[in-house]
Amino acid sequence: MTDATELNRLFWHSRRGMLELDVLLVPFVREAFSDLEEADQQRYRKLLECEDQDMFGWFMQRSEPDDPDLRRIVRMILDRVQPK
Repeated sequence: MTDATELNRLFWHSRRGMLELDVLLVPFVREAFSDLEEADQQRYRKLLECEDQDMFGWFMQRSEPDDPDLRRIVRMILDRVQPK
């Protein structure tokens, strides 16, 4: 379980200052993070340690993370916003 202080910290770390990332990460942490399994929450925290340029490429689907954990969380975030 993640407490309010941790969620607030994650919210601020999710604000990257790059609109393309902010529109994906901020709603994800607000709306979906709390419902994730602990392992996926850890994957999200790991994602936030990555460079913005790397994340931009992943979310624009120009490349994929080499790390399978990062690949999983990127896919989860993209699946939330892409039409089915």
